[in-house]
Amino acid sequence: MTDLDYLKYLEGFLTENRKERFEKVLANRTNHFTIVVEDVFQMHNTSAVMRSCEVFGIQQLNIIEQRFGKSIDKEIAMGAQKWVDINTFETVDSSIKSMRSKGYQIIATTPHNNSCMLSDFDISKPSAIYFGTEKEGLSQDVIDQADGYIKIPMVGFTESLNISVSAAIIIQDITTRLRQSNVVWQLSEEEILEKRLLWAKNTIKDIKRIEERYYSK
Repeated sequence: MTDLDYLKYLEGFLTENRKERFEKVLANRTNHFTIVVEDVFQMHNTSAVMRSCEVFGIQQLNIIEQRFGKSIDKEIAMGAQKWVDINTFETVDSSIKSMRSKGYQIIATTPHNNSCMLSDFDISKPSAIYFGTEKEGLSQDVIDQADGYIKIPMVGFTESLNISVSAAIIIQDITTRLRQSNVVWQLSEEEILEKRLLWAKNTIKDIKRIEERYYSK
């Protein structure tokens, strides 16, 4: 449970405009969908996906670092790492197990298989959308364990898009349709309080000293 007294204390260091901005942004955040990127070699692509999550309201980004362990490119992310929750996994199986335990269906993005078109994708079910590497796409592990497949309609010679472009197109489409639907997609009250607390801590300079002052009272 969020310590409401502590939250109120920290928010006392924020401007009214900042607190109102937090509330407005959180009103559009969702955990109905979550994004998973698998072994993306070029880290700036993962950073760009994170930025798309932040811009379009996806709160959770999951990164599988089975082969390539790299840090987030903060210049590309443009500060998005302060507002999006990043979860890391060492294997595909551990990520899928975690997603299923949270009630998500596993959706693989691929131009092959029996993929449904983006416009036909059923947004009513909580879904973990998986994106693969730049050249190889998703691993066979993800393909085999997926509950469904999704693809972006294309009419050119090229069969695939850069992962960051694909993610931006898909995230924008499904979140826009979600907000226009009757699905209950918003964060819970407790989730909102947790984010307000975390975001306040991420915003306040010299947070350690301020925390020490609070707990020494």
